[in-house]
Amino acid sequence: MKRSIWLKSVLRMAALAAAFTSSTHAIASDIPKKKISQAGLYVTSAEAVDFLHDETVVFLDIRSRAEVSFLGLPTRVNVHIPYMVLPEFPIFDEKKGTYKLQLNPDFLADFENYVMENDLSRDTRFLLMCRSGSRSARAASLLYKRGFPNVYSLLDGYEGDKAKNGPSKGKRTVNGWRNVGLDWSYKIQTFQVYPSDKE
Repeated sequence: MKRSIWLKSVLRMAALAAAFTSSTHAIASDIPKKKISQAGLYVTSAEAVDFLHDETVVFLDIRSRAEVSFLGLPTRVNVHIPYMVLPEFPIFDEKKGTYKLQLNPDFLADFENYVMENDLSRDTRFLLMCRSGSRSARAASLLYKRGFPNVYSLLDGYEGDKAKNGPSKGKRTVNGWRNVGLDWSYKIQTFQVYPSDKE
């Protein structure tokens, strides 16, 4: 009986692995240029549920503090380490109608400290999430170049892509963690807090 359970478990894991391999390669040609990472590893929010059942996968929210504070975050997130931050003296981007973010100068050091302090290896699988998949692709490329080969980008991010037409045109209603109905909360758990903010 134990062998039967073990075999079912092995077959399920093999099926999941095959599904992820085929899904990431099948959609690679359809990925917008700004969402392509050098690692070439992607997971959609719809696929993330099964992917994150593996507790060894480390789920990073790399959005800004404001995004996490006001929009919430997935309850499964292991830690928040912002890739971009609002500068001390923000500059308004008239074309985009928002304030410009800048690269967090501590992102790489904070990430590597988190890896070291949590006894993770360079082969650990990391899933990075931003608003819609662009920043996570850039951050994944940075970590990949730094020697972390298994860095996945959440392709549609937390809020998803903008609708191109219809009554929701221009609004982020197409896909994304929240839009596909996955678990999230406005409350940031202590273990999820950006490590630099705990000091």
